[in-house]
This record gives sequence, structure tokens and C-alpha cells, in this order.
Amino acid sequence: MKGKCEKEVRFKKNSGVLTGKTFDMKLKILPAILLLICFTSCAQTYYVVRHAEKAAPDATMSSDVPLSAQGEQRAKALKELLNDKKIEAIYSTNTIRTKSTAAPTAAHFGLNVETYGPRPDSAFIAQLRALKKNTLIIGHSNTVDDIVNLLTGTKHVPADLPDSEYNKLYIITITGNKVEFKEEAMIR
Repeated sequence: MKGKCEKEVRFKKNSGVLTGKTFDMKLKILPAILLLICFTSCAQTYYVVRHAEKAAPDATMSSDVPLSAQGEQRAKALKELLNDKKIEAIYSTNTIRTKSTAAPTAAHFGLNVETYGPRPDSAFIAQLRALKKNTLIIGHSNTVDDIVNLLTGTKHVPADLPDSEYNKLYIITITGNKVEFKEEAMIR
């Protein structure tokens, strides 16, 4: 029994004290760990989408129409798609259809939807870049291309989106000076 107790005591003593070899090894991997933390924490991802399907305007509606039933379903599907993306900011123009597209995701992450002007400009892009947060941006058929192209500095989306196109998700990840762009189809 005495031998077993001596081993346990030795283990307890050594577990709290760094020996020379252990200390040297931890010093060698510390820069790699810090570099990894910097690269993962310095990356920010922007998710850019057009608002979901809008209702057909009728005589009682203004031009600021709400989402259709299909659009409401797409807004919920967007929330599910971004469920694990750690969204920390959401931007939308000040229209019913863009704010309604953002609402399920905003509720899920407990965020307010911030509004931006009807035409994205360099000041808005600078504001987004300064956030250093994963961000969802809801735009329109005639602004999504501007947002994506200004964020990436490259023309990835060649023109305005067709009026019937609601299913594209543009993903831009910026790590330092490196920009990655992906286009994904959302659930129809």
C-alpha cells in the first residue's frame, strides 16, 4: 500500500509543476496556438442574400410589399441555414420584405436588425469591414451585386439579379488580406 500512496503523491506533485522538458515543449507550441487563435478570431464572414419572395402587390398595398407565404418559409429556411454560423450583426434596408427576411435569424441570435441606405456605398462597406463580426446582409435584386463586389474588391456577381431569383446565398470570408468567395443555392 505504501508504494501506491507514494506514486499518488508523486503524481500530484508533478501534475502542478512544470518540469524543464514540459516547460520547453509548451513554449514551443505557444506561438503556433497564438497564431491559430489570431487567424480564427480575425476571420469574419459576410452572408449576403436578396430578400425572400415578396407578395404580389394589389391596389391596397404600397410599393413596400410584405413577404409572400413562400417568402416567409424562405426566411425561416435562411435562419436554419445560418443556425450555427455565430451571426453577430444583421443589416437590412428599411423595407418590409428585407426586414421580414432578416427577422427569424435576428430572433434566433437575439439581435436587432440594423438598417442601411437603399444603395450600398463605400461608407457602408467600410462600416461592415470595421465590425470584425459574422454578418448577415439582406439586399435587393439591384444591390446584392454591389454589396458582394464591394466587399470582395472583385466582380463576382456580374449584374443585378433576375427578378425571379431568390435562392442565392453569397458567402464572403475575409482573413487579414485574404478574401474567399462562395455562392450557394438555398432551399427552393
